[in-house]
Amino acid sequence: MTSIRSDVLSRALDAPAEPSLRPLPPEVAELLRSLAASPRLAAHLRAVHDVAVELADWVGDRYPDLAVDRDAVLFGAATHDVGKTVHPEELSGPGSAHEAAGRDLLLEHGFTSDRARFAATHASWDGPDVTIEDLLVSTADKVWKDKRVPDLEDRLVQALAAATGRAPWEEYLALDDVLTRLGADAAHRLAFQAAFPVGCR
Repeated sequence: MTSIRSDVLSRALDAPAEPSLRPLPPEVAELLRSLAASPRLAAHLRAVHDVAVELADWVGDRYPDLAVDRDAVLFGAATHDVGKTVHPEELSGPGSAHEAAGRDLLLEHGFTSDRARFAATHASWDGPDVTIEDLLVSTADKVWKDKRVPDLEDRLVQALAAATGRAPWEEYLALDDVLTRLGADAAHRLAFQAAFPVGCR
C-alpha cells in the first residue's frame, strides 16, 4: 500500500508529463515525500510551480531592472498548498485552514518565514504588505487553470506600472497577453492533476 502511494506520488512529482511540466524543486519534492502528501496535491503544486516559472521568466525578461526574488516565487508556488497535508479535507472541498497550517508546517521543517509566508498569503492579495512575489504566486495559482481574477491582476498591474513608470494600460495589455497564453494550456494541466488520486486505497 505504502509503496503504491509512494510510486504514484513520485510520478506526480517528477515523471514526464503532458503538457511538459518541470519537476518540483528537490527540497520541495523531498518535503512532500516525507509528509506522504497526496499525489493529487503534488500534481497541483507541480502545475502551479510550472506556471510560476513562466511568469517569473516573463517578468525577468520584460522588467530586467525590477528586483524580483525569482527563487522565492518558485518556492512559494511549489509549496502554497502544503497545508493541505494537514487539512486533507480541503483537497476536495472548500476551506482556508490549510493556509496558516502550511506556513506553520514549513517553519517547523526549517524553512524561513520569508519562504513559508506564501502558504499563508496565496489567497489574499489586498493587504498593505503584499509584495510582487506574493502577487506572482497568487496569479500562478489562478491562471494555471485559466481563472482570471480582476482585482488580483489590477494589483499586479499597478505594481508593475509603479516599478517601471509606464502607463498602467500598457502593463495591463502585456500582462493580459502572457496570462492568455498561459491559460491556453489549462485543460492539459487540469487533466494532469485529475489523473492522480487524492489518496491511494
